[in-house]
Amino acid sequence: MKNPVFVIHGVANRDLDGFTAAVTALQAATGVDMLPVYWGDLGAEDRFITAALPTRDTAPRPAGGPGSVLRDEAPSAAPSYLFADQPYLADQLEIVDTALRNELESDPGPLRGAPGAGGPTPDDIMACLATEWPDTRWLSRTGDPALLAETGRALAQTLLDTDTLANDAYGYDGLRGAPAGEPGRLRALVRRRLQDFDRIAGAAIGAVAGRVNDAVRTRFGPGTTRFLGDVLVYQRHRDAIHARVRARIDEVDPRLGRSPERPVRVVAHSLGGVIAVDMATAQEPLWTEQLVTFGSQSAFFHVCDPRGGQLLPYSGQTPVQLPASLGRWTNLWEPLDMLAFAASQVFRLDDGSSPADRPVPHAATTGLWTHSAYWDLPDVATAIAEAMADLPADTD
Repeated sequence: MKNPVFVIHGVANRDLDGFTAAVTALQAATGVDMLPVYWGDLGAEDRFITAALPTRDTAPRPAGGPGSVLRDEAPSAAPSYLFADQPYLADQLEIVDTALRNELESDPGPLRGAPGAGGPTPDDIMACLATEWPDTRWLSRTGDPALLAETGRALAQTLLDTDTLANDAYGYDGLRGAPAGEPGRLRALVRRRLQDFDRIAGAAIGAVAGRVNDAVRTRFGPGTTRFLGDVLVYQRHRDAIHARVRARIDEVDPRLGRSPERPVRVVAHSLGGVIAVDMATAQEPLWTEQLVTFGSQSAFFHVCDPRGGQLLPYSGQTPVQLPASLGRWTNLWEPLDMLAFAASQVFRLDDGSSPADRPVPHAATTGLWTHSAYWDLPDVATAIAEAMADLPADTD
C-alpha cells in the first residue's frame, strides 16, 4: 500500500482544525490518503497587522485646508516655457497647447476678435499657463493625454465664455483693456481657472484611488501582509519549521524520506511549497518522489535570493539543476493569484525534464483574492489525483 501524501499548508494558517478539515475534503476529492502537516503556530504574530496598515481616515490631508489638493509651497519663479530641466512638463503643456489652440480656432469668440483688438493671444495664455502649471498638484503629475487635452479645451471655453468673464473680477473687459505690459490680469484668471480644474482632477483621482486602495487593502491587504509576515518568520526559523515537518513524517515511519528507497509524497500550498522544495534540495534532503505545489513561490525566491542547499544560483542563462532527491514536481497556478509563480523556466529535474507548470482555470465564484481558493477547485484535486496515481504502489 502506498504511504500517505503529506500536505503542508502555506501562509497565514492559524487554524489547525480548519486546515485538518480542508485536507480531509481534499482527500475525499482526490481519493488519495493524506495527512496534514501543521506548522502555523510557528508562523508570524499576525493579530495586530492591521495596526500597521494606513487608511484614508488616518492619512493626512494635503495642505491648503479641508479637501484641498493645492500645494502649500509659495509659487515658484516663472519657469522657462520649454522646461529644459523638466521635459515632462513641456510634453504635458504641448498637449494642452494643441487642444487650447484648436478650441479657440473653432469658436469665433471675443478673444479672437479683429486684428489689433488688444485681447490676449494663445501665446499669451500659454505663457501664463506655463508659469502656473508647475504649481498644480495633480495636473502636473498626470500622464493621461485625454485629461491634459480636456484641460486645454476647458480653459479655452472658459476664456471664450463672455457671460462668465463679464462677472469675473479679472474678466474679458479687463483683459481687452489691459496694457500689453501688464499681464497680471490674464495670469490671475488663468491661475484661478487652473486651480479649479486641478481641484476637480484631484477630487476625481482621489475618489477613484481611495476606493481602489480601500478595496485592495480590504481584500488583498490582510492576505498579503500575513504572507510577508510568515515569509520573514520562515527565513529566521527555517530549521524549526523543517523539524516540525520531519517530526510529522516520523510519526508515520522514521525511515520515510531518509533515502531514495523510502521517498515521500508531498502536496503543498504557497509557502508550504517553498518549505517542501527547500527540504528536498537540502544537503541532507527529504527524499521526495512526487511533489505537487499550488500557489507557490520557490522559483521567485530562488531567482531573488538563492536558496542554498544543493541548488546553484540562477544564472539567467540555463535552468538550475535539481538533485535526484526531488523526483517529480507538478506546479499549479491560478491566473489571478499574485503570489503564484512558474517553476519550469528556473529549474530542471535530475532526469533533464522540467517541472510541470499547470494552470488551473479561474472560477468566478472565488472573487479576486484567489490565493486561498485552490483547496476547493476541482482542477486542483484532479491534478493531485493524476500526479499521485502515476506512481507504483509500495509493497512494503
